[in-house]
Amino acid sequence: MENQSTYKAGYVAIVGEPNVGKSTLMNALLQQKISIVTSKPQTTRQRVLGILSRDDAQIIFLDTPGLLKPKYLLHEKMVQSAEMALEDADVILVLIEISSGADLPQVVEQRLEKFSKTKHIFLVINKVDTVDRNEALPIIEAFAQRRIFQNIIPISALKNENLEGLLRIIIDKLPVHPPFYPLDIASEQPEKFFVAELIRERIFEQFHEEIPYSTAVEIIEYKEREAGKTYINADVIVERDSQKGIIIGRGGTALKRVGQRARVEIESFIGSQVYLDLHVKVRENWREKESLLKKLGYTTEN
Repeated sequence: MENQSTYKAGYVAIVGEPNVGKSTLMNALLQQKISIVTSKPQTTRQRVLGILSRDDAQIIFLDTPGLLKPKYLLHEKMVQSAEMALEDADVILVLIEISSGADLPQVVEQRLEKFSKTKHIFLVINKVDTVDRNEALPIIEAFAQRRIFQNIIPISALKNENLEGLLRIIIDKLPVHPPFYPLDIASEQPEKFFVAELIRERIFEQFHEEIPYSTAVEIIEYKEREAGKTYINADVIVERDSQKGIIIGRGGTALKRVGQRARVEIESFIGSQVYLDLHVKVRENWREKESLLKKLGYTTEN
């Protein structure tokens, strides 16, 4: 680590509409998987903290739920989580896709206005590898006319293009400060949080339509039963009996497939063998109930 008098540390919020690649970007910057990634929007429900410690700086990334117009109490909590990240951040990365053109989503622009004079705000244009350079330049130039952005950085999170350049720009704006966290950790969330997220990721990938959005995962028991083997008992929460039937599947085959795929991911993540015991529980309208949202961790208190 460099001299304490020059070392930098600070918080960087990654915000944007659902499904623009926020989680993919954070995972790429950290060079490890912290946030779950699926092809479906609104996968991230809570802000996920990822820590990148370098010789010259410690960057604490906040991967946030996509900014959207709330339909459920859960959505309201998701938006609150994103807004808290904006409040906490030293630097705000506004992520858009190059295919969106030069239009900034209104829901994003509205929330940035109050921070335009107090925060370092960068526009990060993702997936520039999918278009010709001549198509990208006019879009970058159009955004350059907006005074809200101190810098505009074209990247490809999936192909790791210009990520080191993005990091240098971020570090330049961070305050001089000693590390906030130990240098050998990548997140402050407990393993149980990531295990629940990995199970939920498999559900998002396996099921379609409303089913994934109506589910949550609660870890009931998590302990080492014997040397090198971890026992995990988890409940998959749904809103209706019909959804329970779909998750379980004929003869339990669908739930078994979720469990098999999740177990492989979990074992890779925690580095030990896992016995995963999954059950499906019905909690009617859980997305609208404050007490259940708090129990499941979907509140700004966490």
